[in-house]
Amino acid sequence: MNQTSPTENRLIVPYPPQDGLLTFDGIGLEYLVDGKPCKIIDEVSLSIHQGEFVSFVGPSGCGKTSLLRMVSGLAPAPIGQVLYHNRKINKPLKNVGIAFQSPTLLPWRNILNNVLLPLEVVQPYKREFKQKQAKFIAMAQDMLATVGLKDFQSQFPWQLSGGMRQRVSLCRALIHQPEILLLDEPFAALDAFTREEMWFMLQDLWLRVKCVCILITHDLREAVYLSDTIYVMGPRPSSILYKLKVDLPRPRTLEDSLTDEFNHYVADVRRHIKRN
Repeated sequence: MNQTSPTENRLIVPYPPQDGLLTFDGIGLEYLVDGKPCKIIDEVSLSIHQGEFVSFVGPSGCGKTSLLRMVSGLAPAPIGQVLYHNRKINKPLKNVGIAFQSPTLLPWRNILNNVLLPLEVVQPYKREFKQKQAKFIAMAQDMLATVGLKDFQSQFPWQLSGGMRQRVSLCRALIHQPEILLLDEPFAALDAFTREEMWFMLQDLWLRVKCVCILITHDLREAVYLSDTIYVMGPRPSSILYKLKVDLPRPRTLEDSLTDEFNHYVADVRRHIKRN
């Protein structure tokens, strides 16, 4: 195994936009604080390609979650633009899956029906739901089996552990085969052992769908384990300080996270994080 540092041939910003599924073109963000403008994001320009798994890491308050809101269309970029298939995102996108730190499952629906929810409300699945209900149920059951919840589909969220609820949340986010999956620290509330299990399960689900995945995390090992590309953001007003390509083969195992090569990547990212 190559034991050399992965720092060679890494790109440090400025990083111009390129063709891709998603393009961040001069993104900026500022708020009014006591009547005065406070810049949160100075400038972010980058491109994300079809099927790429990308992580954003950096200090708290640097605008990582705001980038997810811009991609989803829930809060379009106030400065610059985010392009999806070369079209500016200015309203909520339909073909997006989202999972947060809190699973936010509907307590009155059992696990199977929680996973089915996007197929009931997102087109074109919504208009096909009654006719293809049996097919959709089979899809949901198959996805639950993938994350080890085959025997829990009739349970309700309150009957499951935190890790189990987060698995359900990931299944729900991916059931409608979105082109983009947005993850905002989805495993931060879990214990270390459960979190590592979730890395493996997320990778397995993502490899099946191969959508663009954007992960916000403070866990550098998590970023390296899951990502094709890691972007390090600086403190406010933030920009991209560093881009790292993770050239580890897939599927990755937890044993891979113990290797020198893996830990070189983690150390490389850590060196570029500036906290203030």
